[in-house]
Amino acid sequence: MLFSRPVLERFSSVLALSLYVTGSLAGPCDIYSSGGTPCVAAHSTTRALYDSFTGALYQVSRGSDGATTDISPLSAGGVANAAAQDSFCASTTCLITIIYDQSGNGNHLTQAPPGGAASGPDANGYDYLASAIGAPVTLNGSKAYGVFISPFTGYRNNAARGTATGDEPEGMYAVLDGTHYNTGCCFDYGNAEVSSDDTGNGHMEAIYFGTGDGSGRGTGSGSGPWIMADLENGLFSGYDPINNNADPTITSRFVTAIIKGEPNQWAIRGGDATTGSLSTYYSGVRPSGGYYPMSKEGAIILGTGGDNSDRAQGTFYEGVMTSGYPSDDIESQVQANIVAAKYATTSLISGPELEVGENIALRATTACCTTRYIAHTGSTVNTQVVTSSDSESLRKQATWTVRTGLGNSACYSFESVDTPGSFIRHSNYELMLNANDGSKLFGEDATFCPQSGLNGQGNSFRSWSYPARYWRHYNAIGYIASNGGPFDFDSTTSFNDDVSFVVSVGFA
Repeated sequence: MLFSRPVLERFSSVLALSLYVTGSLAGPCDIYSSGGTPCVAAHSTTRALYDSFTGALYQVSRGSDGATTDISPLSAGGVANAAAQDSFCASTTCLITIIYDQSGNGNHLTQAPPGGAASGPDANGYDYLASAIGAPVTLNGSKAYGVFISPFTGYRNNAARGTATGDEPEGMYAVLDGTHYNTGCCFDYGNAEVSSDDTGNGHMEAIYFGTGDGSGRGTGSGSGPWIMADLENGLFSGYDPINNNADPTITSRFVTAIIKGEPNQWAIRGGDATTGSLSTYYSGVRPSGGYYPMSKEGAIILGTGGDNSDRAQGTFYEGVMTSGYPSDDIESQVQANIVAAKYATTSLISGPELEVGENIALRATTACCTTRYIAHTGSTVNTQVVTSSDSESLRKQATWTVRTGLGNSACYSFESVDTPGSFIRHSNYELMLNANDGSKLFGEDATFCPQSGLNGQGNSFRSWSYPARYWRHYNAIGYIASNGGPFDFDSTTSFNDDVSFVVSVGFA
């Protein structure tokens, strides 16, 4: 007996629900497979996406010696072994070098190469790699790390296997941080050009999250951020790329974002990744102007646009791409699985505690400079020799008031005692003292997350918005520096000492 597609979809959905409830299908990709739309790519640094998966989830590289290690689940189908990463990366920095594909197709994500829109700031034109500790979370109480994408950071696979090409049907979801976004182009996950260049309308189909690319093309209701689709040369919230009032501003901390498409049909769906069900924000025909039929090319991107537009920011925890157009019922079971994972926030800081409202001084620990403190001359943040017998003016220049983080309340901002209303912030990687203008960008640039000093003394201060970069004194000037990178102040020589500061009572 032959059944119509809707009847088969209902049958497979009921089967998936039954198996999910009994516990024999614990992973999103198991659920997709039961619906006839198997995963062709499955990426996560937080957990296994198949019930039986025990392989490597991702690889990290540490700054002290360049050694790498793979991080796997604690058990089959389980949460990533964050303790193994913490042990491997102790007293140094670590970057995420590979996000492995769990589907078996080998569609691993690695450092994004240069593209048509931009060449990354890496010495070879590649994008930055993400800090391994920028996005800590817990799943059912077990610690794991997501992928914190700062501007100029991106991952890609231009030789993916099994992904949709042309007008073939596909689906995809991603679990993202609903509070981490900007107007840069483009924080994407999904299908893109194999050349890292813009090859025309309809050559992409990817999840986009943010408040648009600044052009005014593609918005939802409210002020954003929104889940939209990057279909190349347009961010689409529905048929009309300019506005779809049914596409809501996202307010949840963890968000499930879904894009799926087949010939002249596509949809946007989403929901809170910690509770409840999915909603459909758009389901209908393709936009006009070269988007039907589609011309998808099958590369996979994370954190950038199809042409390596790499000015966006966001945080990725897990996501998949499927073969075929998943049913809403199957996606509902995937959402239930995500909710059952119980994503939750955890502390962004470690080491000696700071108290909001206290006045502090920060002393350098490099052997050359142990009498020097973080201070400022005008807008330039630097280190100066300071003692308790120095002038009141100098003592105030070297004293900072700890404030709740302007860009993230889980970390801190540092207000000048002698220039109230002005804070340490980074601009073009240099630490500056600027007046708070109240903008989202300023708040993020002025937010830092302390951890135990990398050389074993005091604290190291990690930039919240660029977590691979730390406060560093270099030739007596303050920067946010990475442990190796394209700039002189990224030198690995004495890095751990230069980024470690002893916190004491302020001079004023």
